[in-house]
Amino acid sequence: MATQTLTAGRNKVTFKSFGVDLVGDLYLPEGFDETKTYKAIVGASPFPQVKDQIPATYGPEMAARGFIYLGFDYLGMGESPALPGEFKQSRYMFRLIENTWDAVSYLGTLSFVDEIYGLGVCQGGSIIASAAVTDHRIKKIAMVSGMMAADGFQWADRDMANQQIAAANASMQKMYETGEPDYVTPFGLNDEQSRQEFIDLGVNPMAGETYDYYGRDGVKGPKAVSTYTNMHIGDQGMQSLISIGEAYADKIVQPSLVIYSKSAFTAICSTQFVEKLTNEHEELAFDEFSHVDFYYKPDAVKASTDAVAEFFSK
Repeated sequence: MATQTLTAGRNKVTFKSFGVDLVGDLYLPEGFDETKTYKAIVGASPFPQVKDQIPATYGPEMAARGFIYLGFDYLGMGESPALPGEFKQSRYMFRLIENTWDAVSYLGTLSFVDEIYGLGVCQGGSIIASAAVTDHRIKKIAMVSGMMAADGFQWADRDMANQQIAAANASMQKMYETGEPDYVTPFGLNDEQSRQEFIDLGVNPMAGETYDYYGRDGVKGPKAVSTYTNMHIGDQGMQSLISIGEAYADKIVQPSLVIYSKSAFTAICSTQFVEKLTNEHEELAFDEFSHVDFYYKPDAVKASTDAVAEFFSK
C-alpha cells in the first residue's frame, strides 16, 4: 500500500473494494499526530448520496470532536467507478454493506486508528446496522434519521411496493437485453424541476424538505454538488425493499445509538428497530427537527453530532 502524507482536515484517499478503487475523504482532527491513536468512524450516507453531501457535513463535525471520519463514494457513485461492464448510479444494498466492510478494513491498516465505529444517516443507518451484524471490528454504531426498520415504511402499501418491484424488474430486463443503463427518478425528483413542480406531483409527503436538499436549487442538489444526480439505475428497488438490518436487529451486539425526529414520516423506521434490539442501546428522539434537518441544518447537526461524540466516547 502506497504511503500517503495525511494532515489535519480533509484528505482525499482511495481504498480497494470489489477490485476497484473507491474514492473517499478522510477527515482528521486538528493537531493530528500520526504517532498517536484515535477513534475512527466509518460514515454511511443516505440514498442516493455522494461523499460531498452528508459526509462533507458530518466529517468536519466529528473531526472537530476529536474523531477520524471516513466518508466515501460507494461503488458506482460519485468519483468511485462502476465495475467493468456496469453502470454509474448503481447503488445496491448488498454491495453497500461489502463496501462498508472494506472501508473498515482500510481504516484497520492505519497505524493511528484505535477503535472503529459506524455512523449512518437515513439509508446509511440501515447500511451500518446491516454491516455491523457480522463485522465486530465495528465496536459501536449510531444511526441518525435511520431507515433501519424499513419494512413497515416501505411495505405499508403492498400494491405500491409491488408496482415498484414490477418497474425494477422491467428495468433489469431492459438493461440486460440492451446493454444500456436505464436511469429513473426514484423519488420522482429530477435534476431540472422547480420546488413547486416537485411538490405539485403529490407523490412525496416530505417533498418540500426533500427538494430543499436534493432539488435543482437545493443546498446539496445537482447544481451545488457536481458529482451528484437525482437519476439512478432503475432496478435498485429490487434490493432496497429488503431490510437486512431490521431482520437481524436482535443479533446486533455492538452498543447502539438511535437518533430520530418524532414528527418525521420516517420515525417508524427507528422506533420499530429499537423495539427489536436486544443489545445495549440508547434512543434519542427530538420534537423540533425533521428527517432532513439532520442532514444539514446547524442546530440539528450539532445536536446529533454532540450526542454521537458523547456516545462513542463512553
